[in-house]
Amino acid sequence: MKMTLTKKIVVGLIFGILVGLALNIFAPSLFNPLDTYLFQPLGQIFLNLITMLVVPIVFISITLGVVGLGDTKKLGSIGLKTVTFFLVTTCMAIIIGLTLALVFEPGNAGNFENMMVDELTGDQKQEEAPPIMDTLLNIIPTNPVQAMAEGEMLQVIFFAILLGFAMNVLGEKVNGIKSLLEQANDVIMLLVNLAIKTAPYGAFGLIASAVGGLGINAVKAMGAYFGVVLLALAIHFFIVYGAAIFFMAKTNPILFFKRFFPAISVAFSTSSSNATLPVSMDVAQENLGIPKKISSFIQPLGATINMDGTAIMQGVATIFIAQVYGVELSLMQLLTIVGLAVIASIGTAGVPGVGFILLAMVLQQVGLPVEGIALILGIDRILDMTRTSVNITGDAVCAMIVAKSEDGEVKIPEEAKM
Repeated sequence: MKMTLTKKIVVGLIFGILVGLALNIFAPSLFNPLDTYLFQPLGQIFLNLITMLVVPIVFISITLGVVGLGDTKKLGSIGLKTVTFFLVTTCMAIIIGLTLALVFEPGNAGNFENMMVDELTGDQKQEEAPPIMDTLLNIIPTNPVQAMAEGEMLQVIFFAILLGFAMNVLGEKVNGIKSLLEQANDVIMLLVNLAIKTAPYGAFGLIASAVGGLGINAVKAMGAYFGVVLLALAIHFFIVYGAAIFFMAKTNPILFFKRFFPAISVAFSTSSSNATLPVSMDVAQENLGIPKKISSFIQPLGATINMDGTAIMQGVATIFIAQVYGVELSLMQLLTIVGLAVIASIGTAGVPGVGFILLAMVLQQVGLPVEGIALILGIDRILDMTRTSVNITGDAVCAMIVAKSEDGEVKIPEEAKM
């Protein structure tokens, strides 16, 4: 029986976990050469194939999405619904994280007195998050081509929306440009379909590298923090998103999650919303029946400004670090954490590890030592995989809800593509 791509990806993930654990426990001396010459190259090839398509697909899809919406009032309506959904769910995400961290007190669950922060951090230096005003001002690119070359996604999105708006105003005069972009989109989607065929091998390499380097001991040492973050992510994923799908999109959540699973599995292996974007858009359109014009506008935007999983991590990590250092946070500081996490999610690059840059900013603002980040560095790779899966699912949920509200009945196809 021929295996679907989804099953192949799951097999790759499971096989990678087993191989990584086996090497870490029974043959640690073999891990480094295998990681250098097999696991990392497999993962990097897949990441490079997908990543090279991100900028063109975001630019083309958003431009065509805006053109496809036609009426500028409709664009404003969809934009308002999208941003409102993202901001509300991000607020809910960090509140869930903060609440669970305050209830379970993961920072008080282990003995961290003997954990030397200097040893953990080594020579690593945490990047400082840019000021919020700079982020807002930098949305407008001085050079759109340079923005594309450097992968400045907010600037690319802004220029694409502006271009789509101008094409709407000019109408039939620019049918040639519209036709060119549509043809370019067909070419890019063909390349996406070719690239995602390497996903099972990439998933194997990435997860084997992560688990083999991490090992089970590091997870045990940080078990309480690890468990609280996973619980918060699960609550947000199944309850918040599940309720939104059921009540707002009038759709069976189980069917939704099942059909979107190929994108979730790719997000888990890559830890990158941007790298998963071509796959998540394809799956949303083909498996969930979300109109292309809606998906093409909302999902690229969500990959840039919707970071629910990252917000949960920031909430739990901040409380965890405060508990480890014996610092009592006031109500005002807790509200500051919520506000900063929501604001900081706008303009965040959808790439692995970016959550630490935002976490450093949050810690600085509430007076906690940034060095505390070292306590969670070891096990964050697996958590990063999980929260990326949450992030991209939120984008698809939003697209489904907006599609229902704008276009009426949106039916999930009877047969899945993958």
